[in-house]
Amino acid sequence: MKLDRVTGRIDAANWVPSPNCDQRDQGCVPEVIIIHCISLPPGEYGGDHVRRFFQNKLHAHEHPYFESMAHLQVSAHFLITRDGALDQFVATHQRAWHAGESVCMERPKVNNFSIGIELEGLDDDKNGFTAEQYQSLGELTETLISAYPGIKKQHIFAHSDIAPGRKPDPGPFFDWSRYLALLS
Repeated sequence: MKLDRVTGRIDAANWVPSPNCDQRDQGCVPEVIIIHCISLPPGEYGGDHVRRFFQNKLHAHEHPYFESMAHLQVSAHFLITRDGALDQFVATHQRAWHAGESVCMERPKVNNFSIGIELEGLDDDKNGFTAEQYQSLGELTETLISAYPGIKKQHIFAHSDIAPGRKPDPGPFFDWSRYLALLS
């Protein structure tokens, strides 16, 4: 897996561009990774709902749950599906809209200096995440750490770490030890 520094794209990722991004503030570069999880509708895996959500193509009438969120404009840099496939929505040098109101390392505006990675899953799914997801996440993280010297193992956070009380993901069934053991 390689990152093209000019395009900000990972060669192993399926490119699914999202309009929900913009330029980072001047002088801001990726320094942290934020781990999220998502499933649309909740508890249903597979399909293209998450991809379409990040592209503003999710329609409220498709499912009752979508009525409350189809109007939102959000994105992440990456999504790792249950089978370990990697989608990329935003170039790494751009700001994805994933962290919301949050503070990380005592700094606000976390989107300015972070890379957001979504795992297909739920924070309260007792089955947790798949071996394929951990493998892809480990490889992607290694690639990002190599490309951005400011990102270190200790600069990887859960969404719940940066938005406590507001966001619970990736939740108690995400195996941090298993994930961090994959990193050098």
